Amino acid sequence: MIQLHNVSLAYQRDASALRNINLKVGKGEFVFLTGPSGAGKTTLLRLLYGALTPTRGEVLIDGQNISRIAASQIPQLRRSIGVVFQDFKLLQSRTVFENVAVTLEVLGWGRGDIGKKTMHILKQMGIESKYNLITQRLSGGEQQRVALARALVNDPKILLADEPTGNLDDANKNQILNIFKEANVRGTTVVVATHDRRLIEHGHKRLITLNKGEIVEQVEKEENRDEQAF
Repeated sequence: MIQLHNVSLAYQRDASALRNINLKVGKGEFVFLTGPSGAGKTTLLRLLYGALTPTRGEVLIDGQNISRIAASQIPQLRRSIGVVFQDFKLLQSRTVFENVAVTLEVLGWGRGDIGKKTMHILKQMGIESKYNLITQRLSGGEQQRVALARALVNDPKILLADEPTGNLDDANKNQILNIFKEANVRGTTVVVATHDRRLIEHGHKRLITLNKGEIVEQVEKEENRDEQAF
């Protein structure tokens, strides 16, 4: 589903954000990216949804080399990718419903189907009662759920999440992790960038560690372990 071959990206002439990245993430896999601040986690995610173009190497998403496609084709690519940004990027003057429904509007869904699907995903997230509230009135945990609902409402092939549990308490972290797992069970390939060790330990998924723009370690998921709450 995701393949990177000898990928490097330099922001400046003598400073590389990523160096010689080789990575494969299979269809339906769940992967954590970790590493210290500045390790390259966010940069790697931005490559995967076409916000950045590598200086060298190839990035393939579902068999398509996105490092070579025209800029006009990027919106079509993103229709199959859900993204949860670290700062949410919600439309603060819009309601919860409007923030989630916009994904389906862009895809050309009919009004009736948009309403049903949006309310269904809000119910899954436990925030259906907030549907008519302006998002700036929500707590951080509630805003995170709206961001997740927006990313998952169209059942994307790939879900990318950048530090999705920052500033959340343990109960909310556990709930967010369960949402990721449920999406993964339904067939979505999940890539989560995080420095949250507790999230990683309770996730029991494949772990890829970045440092200074390079992959320094890959650890396969631990099998046959009971998944515990935080």
